Amino acid sequence: MKTALIIAFLLLILYNLGAGLYYMLTDKGQSDRTVNALTRRIALSVALIILVIIGIATGVIQPHGIQP
Repeated sequence: MKTALIIAFLLLILYNLGAGLYYMLTDKGQSDRTVNALTRRIALSVALIILVIIGIATGVIQPHGIQP
């Protein structure tokens, strides 16, 4: 479940990044759609980082170190 949630977040982030690129190329600065798409991307990225931190703090996600 947690892996599916992380993958869903990453797919949404990539979608918003692509939408921002598309709007930037088609609108040529005439609308705010590019800014809105990139703002959503940043918000999703921050939310994902916060969720990972909360998951680690609560023990739901167990990080592991790099083994030499």
